[in-house]
Amino acid sequence: MIKLVFALCLFINGELIEHRIQDNLSTCLKMKREATRNIDMQNKQFMCGEVEAELSKNIDGSMAIERIIQPK
Repeated sequence: MIKLVFALCLFINGELIEHRIQDNLSTCLKMKREATRNIDMQNKQFMCGEVEAELSKNIDGSMAIERIIQPK
């Protein structure tokens, strides 16, 4: 399924390493602040944004990003 979602993305040395679906931009920014405070940020960057992504359903019924098709 392809859908427009808010994603919290982790980049290390400029390479996208991980991405997580967030309910809205406010939640994304909150999670970004918490993560930034709790880890060593050397060579790391968190970004929030609305992306077009291919989604899949997890075993518990929640949705996960398989791949980002296009940032918005």
